[in-house]
Amino acid sequence: MDPAEEPQSPSSLRKPPRRWLIAGGTVLAALVVLLVLFDWNWLKGPVQRIVKAQTGRDFVIAGDLDVDLGRITRVRGERVSFGNAAWSAHPTMAAADLAEMEIEVWPLIFKRQARLPRIRLVAPDLRLEHGPKGVGNWVFGDQSGGNPIQYGALWVERGRLRYANAPRKTDIDIKLDSISAKDATGSPPIELEGSGHWTGSAFSLSGRAASPLELRNTGKPFSIDLKATAGRTHAHARGALVDPFRLRDFDLRLALSGQNLDDLYPLIGVATPPTPPYRFDGRLSRDGDTWHYDGFKGMVGDSDLGGSAAVTVGRERPLLVANLVSRRLDFDDLAGFVGAPPQAGGRETTNAELKAEALALAADSRLLPDTPYNLTKLRSMDADVRLKAHRIDAPSLPLDDMDAHLKLEAGLLRLVPLNFGVAGGDVRSTIRMDAREKNIRTQARISARGLDLAKLFPDAKLTQDAVGRIGGEVDISGNGNSIAAMLGSADGDIALGMGRGQISNLLLELAGIDIAEALKFLITKDRKVPIRCAFGDFTVADGIMQSRALAFDTQDTIIVGSGKISLKQETLDLELRPRPKDRSILALRSPLVIGGTFKDPSFRPDFKRLGLRGALALALGSIAPPAALLATLELGPGKDSDCGGKYAK
Repeated sequence: MDPAEEPQSPSSLRKPPRRWLIAGGTVLAALVVLLVLFDWNWLKGPVQRIVKAQTGRDFVIAGDLDVDLGRITRVRGERVSFGNAAWSAHPTMAAADLAEMEIEVWPLIFKRQARLPRIRLVAPDLRLEHGPKGVGNWVFGDQSGGNPIQYGALWVERGRLRYANAPRKTDIDIKLDSISAKDATGSPPIELEGSGHWTGSAFSLSGRAASPLELRNTGKPFSIDLKATAGRTHAHARGALVDPFRLRDFDLRLALSGQNLDDLYPLIGVATPPTPPYRFDGRLSRDGDTWHYDGFKGMVGDSDLGGSAAVTVGRERPLLVANLVSRRLDFDDLAGFVGAPPQAGGRETTNAELKAEALALAADSRLLPDTPYNLTKLRSMDADVRLKAHRIDAPSLPLDDMDAHLKLEAGLLRLVPLNFGVAGGDVRSTIRMDAREKNIRTQARISARGLDLAKLFPDAKLTQDAVGRIGGEVDISGNGNSIAAMLGSADGDIALGMGRGQISNLLLELAGIDIAEALKFLITKDRKVPIRCAFGDFTVADGIMQSRALAFDTQDTIIVGSGKISLKQETLDLELRPRPKDRSILALRSPLVIGGTFKDPSFRPDFKRLGLRGALALALGSIAPPAALLATLELGPGKDSDCGGKYAK
């Protein structure tokens, strides 16, 4: 046998060839050298390319990249930036002086699940904005597939968050910092403060919120406790949001206050008439396209107001549905509904703007409000609002309570009904305002029943003991964009009347200018005189009320009248002719004239006729004194009026 072919011994088989040892040693040495000399910056290029492939955005690590390997690997990048959407004018969406994150290796290898227990950002700058089609720049890459990244804690130092929505004239710049220790478990909340504009109004924000990591976690509530100011409107929201970017679901307590509810229109699109300062606090929630503000309580001016309100969006026009209750309503707080400011004197609650309007209105010679309604607002939303006031404070008006139901659809406003308790009776009305054309077409039907005569004039001593019930009907229509214009063009009918009752005889004798009787009651004691009936019937044409019948009939005196009232010029021109039914000397049989304006009315005798009778008395007195008394002797030619009408009952 050839010695070369002899089998090797077992010991020789166990020894690796020398060349293997040399190769293995070389590889090991190379690995050692590689580990010693390896620069993680060599991987910046591949990492940047991978991120861009996954997101479609540029990712740049301008500083050093460092990695500490281990079961939990720590990755640290300096001067990192992430690109913005292609449509944005700003190339960078996010940047940070330092971004440090921890990655759990085994779940990433075996489960393909990315878990980041901790993230630390130094001087991060995040820009969120809406694009031309309303899509946010935070929407990128594949939003549906793969396992979502699981986040742990986020620590932010000297952060900055900017939000912009150009179509809504909104831009906000916020500074934020984490507010717990760096080694705290979980993701700490942040403290923030910022300013900018919200729908064009100056805006500021401060408070606390959950970690920004929760913004991407649409299934977990995002806690907030924030105070914001937009123009003259202040809000304090505390509670939790779900999917904050979409504001899909949330449950918050919201305190809202401001100088004028009208300021809400440019902010949230809810149109209201001008009001004095207000404050509310209630529960804010959302159900699909409907925002609910439930169980709120507060004040508007000097009136308490509470109830619930809901605004539904996502339709042609937003819809406001509200059920409101006031236990004590200061009536002038509703002045904005008719284009007038609330009162500004004494302890009245108002704001500088409305106070100036009230002073201007007080100096104006006209009484009816001429501020035009805002047609854009009337057409911008729909509404179904119910308001009940259990008690009304109106010192100059005998109002008891109110029940109003307002419906607004596509510029057509209806009050069905608008009812008041007045002087122990009722005033029931329906109002229709059609603002779909350039001039509002208004129709008003008003019915008054059972108004107590004494309560109608509570401050007049001569009517405090009066007995009687007043009723009436108003059916008018007019064109115009203000209350003054509507009434100044009105057509229709107005009628008022009273059935049987009692009134001060002194008042009647003064109305008849019966000097003798008036002095007698002033010196001794007044007595009550039964009223048979009283009525006034007017036709209305182009803002002019023309009397058809006007009478006040008692057992002692009948007063008949005629004339007109101009709703357009706000002037009075009525003549009342008292006709005493008894005989009395010193009765000056002269008509009374009601004149002047709505704001400054006058009630006077016809002095020209009195002057003629005085001259006649002097002339007769030069002949025989007894004959001079004949000129002032009222023989009582008055007849009973026809009280068979509907107001006589």
